[in-house]
Amino acid sequence: MEAVSQELSISVATLERWRADALSRPARERAWTAAARLDAVLLSAAMDAAGKSTWCREHGVYPQELEQWRQAATQALAEPEDARASARETKADRRRIKELERELRRKDKALAETAALLVLSKKLEAIFHKDKDEDA
Repeated sequence: MEAVSQELSISVATLERWRADALSRPARERAWTAAARLDAVLLSAAMDAAGKSTWCREHGVYPQELEQWRQAATQALAEPEDARASARETKADRRRIKELERELRRKDKALAETAALLVLSKKLEAIFHKDKDEDA
C-alpha cells in the first residue's frame, strides 16, 4: 500500500479509506467493465449449473446477468459481414467526407464575407445618415 501511495503521491490513509469505502458497498453495486464481464462469461462457460450458481454468489452476480452478458457477447460476435463496410465503401465515404468538408469551408468563407459586407454597409449607412442630418 505504501509503494502505491508513494507512486501516486496520495497518502496511505486516503487510499485505505477509498479501499474500505469500495469494499463496503455490496458487490452488486460495483461496476463490471466489459472486459470483466467477458472474463466472467468465459470462466463460467464450462461450469455446470451448480458451479455457475456458486461462482455467481461469490462474485455478487445473478445467474440471469451472466446469461445476459453471454448473449450480448454472442450477439456482438455474430454481426453479419454485410453490416461491416467494405473497403470500397469506406474509400467512397472518405471521398464524400472530403467533398463535404471542402464545401463547408467554402460556405463558411462566403458567410464570413457576407457578414463583413453587412457590417460595412451598416457603417456606411450610419455615416451617410449623419451627413444628411448635418446638411438639413
